[in-house]
Amino acid sequence: MLVKAYGKINISLDIIGKREDGYHLLKMIMQNVDLYDSMSFQKCNKGINISCNKPYIPTDDKNLVYKAAKLFMDTYNIREGINIYLKKNIPVAAGMAGGSSDAAAVFRTLRQIFEVDATDNELMKLGVKIGADVPFCIIGGTALCEGIGEIITPLKPFKNHILVLVKPNFGVSTKEVFKNLDISKVFKHPDTEALIRAMQQEKLADVCKGMRNLLENVTLRKYPVLKRIKEDIIKMGAIGSMMSGSGPTIFAFFDDMLKAQKCYDKFKTQYKEVYITRTI
Repeated sequence: MLVKAYGKINISLDIIGKREDGYHLLKMIMQNVDLYDSMSFQKCNKGINISCNKPYIPTDDKNLVYKAAKLFMDTYNIREGINIYLKKNIPVAAGMAGGSSDAAAVFRTLRQIFEVDATDNELMKLGVKIGADVPFCIIGGTALCEGIGEIITPLKPFKNHILVLVKPNFGVSTKEVFKNLDISKVFKHPDTEALIRAMQQEKLADVCKGMRNLLENVTLRKYPVLKRIKEDIIKMGAIGSMMSGSGPTIFAFFDDMLKAQKCYDKFKTQYKEVYITRTI
């Protein structure tokens, strides 16, 4: 069985507090994009066997695919085994929920393969044990995500908008970014409700004007190259540009495919991981 696991961007990322256990309370608009990892699944007699097209991706219990498969099989008492081949396309440690999307695809697919009677809500509760982005990745599309990411409200689809993604040649640790964020020094928060209205009305210019990601305060300060990428993309005709998640991927909305192609061509001479895609 062949499955696609789609990446995401954050159209907004607000932090509204902190729990006693140290987790930040979030208010985010998440959006799937048409950039995906491919996964193939095959039953076997026993074990969880992961293989991958990228040699630097771990295939043991450090991989979220393995963790998700083990958690699912332990929870639902599955005695058979599974072989999973992962073809990785979404950039790694990039703020695009690649690993979380893979984990979500594992939950959904194993439910089908092993004919387990589990609802999406049950899978989402399992998913949050793997990572805060997994519940959104189980539902996908366009959604408001709150709590630590596990409270999902689906929104009207914001699909078919052209994007250029630029991921520089380094990764970022989400844990480190949150650790270095000082909420008391954040004075400007996104107006999430206004953004949702703009998205529902398909007012792309207003969406771009209202986009805000509080984690830029940390990541852009540490990596000034990201600020330059944002500025250069705007000069090339993007309507708006922002960092996704904890970074370092920078995305930009375009209303014209020709401008997007020129932007892609320019950045492709500087960075390996550059993509033209669309919201889905």
